[in-house]
Amino acid sequence: MDNQIIRPGLFFVLLMIATMACDSHYSPKPRGYFRIELPVKSFISSDSSLPYLFEYPEYTTITPDPQAPNEKYWINLNYPQYHATLHLSYKQVSDNLFTYLEDAYTLVSKHIPKADAINDSVIYDRERQVFGLTYRIEGSGAASPYQFFITDSTSHFLRGALYFNTTPNNDSLDPVIRFIIGDVQHLINTVHWNNRVIDNH
Repeated sequence: MDNQIIRPGLFFVLLMIATMACDSHYSPKPRGYFRIELPVKSFISSDSSLPYLFEYPEYTTITPDPQAPNEKYWINLNYPQYHATLHLSYKQVSDNLFTYLEDAYTLVSKHIPKADAINDSVIYDRERQVFGLTYRIEGSGAASPYQFFITDSTSHFLRGALYFNTTPNNDSLDPVIRFIIGDVQHLINTVHWNNRVIDNH
């Protein structure tokens, strides 16, 4: 299959953030993979010391990002039983939102050579002031099968990237990938910005 990627122009992304509402559901086709035991989904609330609050699975652990010791709001959501990690990186927005949007796209585009397709979906929640995009990166050799960014467009920017600490073989990992994507979508759907943290920063 030819590599495909839908890249909205940055003006288009900003326009979507400001004006559009779009619901998208990922519906994978069933495949005959070996059975993988998956836990019952159960979620708990994150630490209120972060500038972004969310619910995450109780069968995961949260650790500081060891690759960014100077970024105290960068954390890893670890799935030790699957050797998977959701990397969450946070930046405070001033007049640099456009730069963060471009950086998020650049990091996704690095996976184009190994991707069969990259499908994006708009996130739009005016009530919570949560706007952004998710990227489902298809292909058995893609190192990161799912990424996203969300922002309130004025103060907060959060990016997430799912990686497995194994040789990429996303066909066999498909049940686990779909399971974790469900968790990430729950995280996105429960994010609230914690302005008290950045006000006291």
